Amino acid sequence: MNILVCDDDKEIVDAIGIYLENEGYEIFKAFNGIEAIEMIRDHEIHLIIMDIMMPKMDGIRAIKKIREENNIPLIFLSAKTEDSDKILGLNFGADDYITKPFNPLELIARVKSQLRRYIALGSLETKSNIYRTGGLMIDDDSKTITVDGEDVHLTPVQYKILKLLTEYAGKVFSIEEIYEKVWNETAHSPENTVSVHIRKIREKIEINPKEPKYLKVVWGVGYKVEKI
Repeated sequence: MNILVCDDDKEIVDAIGIYLENEGYEIFKAFNGIEAIEMIRDHEIHLIIMDIMMPKMDGIRAIKKIREENNIPLIFLSAKTEDSDKILGLNFGADDYITKPFNPLELIARVKSQLRRYIALGSLETKSNIYRTGGLMIDDDSKTITVDGEDVHLTPVQYKILKLLTEYAGKVFSIEEIYEKVWNETAHSPENTVSVHIRKIREKIEINPKEPKYLKVVWGVGYKVEKI
């Protein structure tokens, strides 16, 4: 997931970048509203963290321009604590507001909350190469997987298996079908190979692997990703 951090204070931008990179996010940086708008036009951004008071173009004017073209979640970051300033930012299209100095854990929690809402509303499901069922989403362009906004890291083979099952959510695939489609060769006793990969995938994407929400076993038949 790509996050744009925009503030005229380079140290704040760098600090926020470090916090979010540690959570697995890709960070883009801008130091005024003009740079932020250009960055959004040139890159796929999934969330913006933006200061209000900046040179050249402040956050209020920037969000007005941004909202003309897209609905990216935006969190305002400002030293101002008055309710009127918060209301002004929210009225111009901000989704959340956090004041400086901020608690890094609170900022990360708010970022994850906004991304979960963004995914749940289907705003990211605008490209044909994005596969989603419930909170499970696969972006085949960037080869990234998220579950309820949290990044999940799979091996290349695990990724291919999950993508196959998610692309055809609800359809049951036999072990032989999975092996032949993923390995591109005729299946010869593939049970152990496929089963091990399936178990690893379930451990990574399920909150409770013993009661899986997404990847389910259809006993005696095969596997499927539940269509939610």
